Amino acid sequence: MSYPQQPGYPPAPPQNHPRATTALVLGILSLVVCGLLGPFAWRIGKNAMNDIDASGGQIGGRGLAQAGYICGLIATILLIAVIALVVVLGVAGGLAGLAGA
Repeated sequence: MSYPQQPGYPPAPPQNHPRATTALVLGILSLVVCGLLGPFAWRIGKNAMNDIDASGGQIGGRGLAQAGYICGLIATILLIAVIALVVVLGVAGGLAGLAGA
């Protein structure tokens, strides 16, 4: 009795880039805890995405790296906006103090 040949297992998915998860974690932390981590998440995520794109499908984790990149970018923009607001309020307060004196 002959059995039909069973199909083989599909190829294993590629391993994630080692820094893809790091970018994601830093990106989330930069939004939730500390905006100063934003530029680091942004840079690490961009580098990981470049490596993944250059690998020709041999390295996975682009979604993780991209999410970290986007979170880091948003956190960096928010950080710049907060710094600009503090500067504007400081200047306005300084001018108000001079006008009142």
